[in-house]
Amino acid sequence: MECQYCKKDVVLPFKCSYCGGYFCSEHRLPENHACPEYWKVLAPREEAPPPTIAEMPERRPYEYSFTYMSPRPTSKIFWFSPKELKHLAIGALLVMGVGLSMFSLVEPSPLTLMSLAFVLTLSFLLHELAHKLMAQRYGLWAEFRLTLSGALITLVSMLLPLFKIISPGAVMIAGHATKDTVGKTALSGPLTNIALSILFIGATLNTSNTLFYTIAIFGAWINAFIAIFNLIPFGMMDGLKIFWWNKAIWLGTFAISLMLGIFIYAHYIP
Repeated sequence: MECQYCKKDVVLPFKCSYCGGYFCSEHRLPENHACPEYWKVLAPREEAPPPTIAEMPERRPYEYSFTYMSPRPTSKIFWFSPKELKHLAIGALLVMGVGLSMFSLVEPSPLTLMSLAFVLTLSFLLHELAHKLMAQRYGLWAEFRLTLSGALITLVSMLLPLFKIISPGAVMIAGHATKDTVGKTALSGPLTNIALSILFIGATLNTSNTLFYTIAIFGAWINAFIAIFNLIPFGMMDGLKIFWWNKAIWLGTFAISLMLGIFIYAHYIP
């Protein structure tokens, strides 16, 4: 095809969008090929009106209102979930294993061995359940859970002859708890062991049975030791929570447990 202006052959001509003719690259623009519709290029164009932005109604920021309330005691204060029962069972077995390994080298009697391991396990469980019961009494969620590090340390304690640490897990608590609630919940565990220690001391006074006497002495000693150890005001121990809550109560409880331990050691431990 040839250019309609200069008659030059063009393979790919350009079409003018105004007059519709075909032109070469040199004459493709309207002003270069005397376009009869060139006036359209020069005519003023109506500018489109600027876009209007609709005014949005002013919105107030979201407002939230909430009120903190003290947890209210509930009538159903003692319950267990299937998961918690599983964790308690595994934790009890680990503690029982530590107890069996602790006395297997010094106590040849299977009955005495099992009895001492049972008292150790019972003392541990009652300590943890005291925390749970007190927390649930204040309307908090409270369940025993194994911890990986604690369970592994307890498991290793079963295998080593002298290294004995019992800490397979703890009672986990959730909910809005005040300083008073946390302190009383922490105090319930050591108080339980102090009460058990006193009961076992009383049991030694009214028995002539050698097996029962041995079990009672061990029960008194191990519960006094658990109370003293947990009342140390350090880390995640019960003692630190009680100390923050009420220093006088912590001091009195620690003194009682310490006196129990000294009394048992002086009167019963050869």
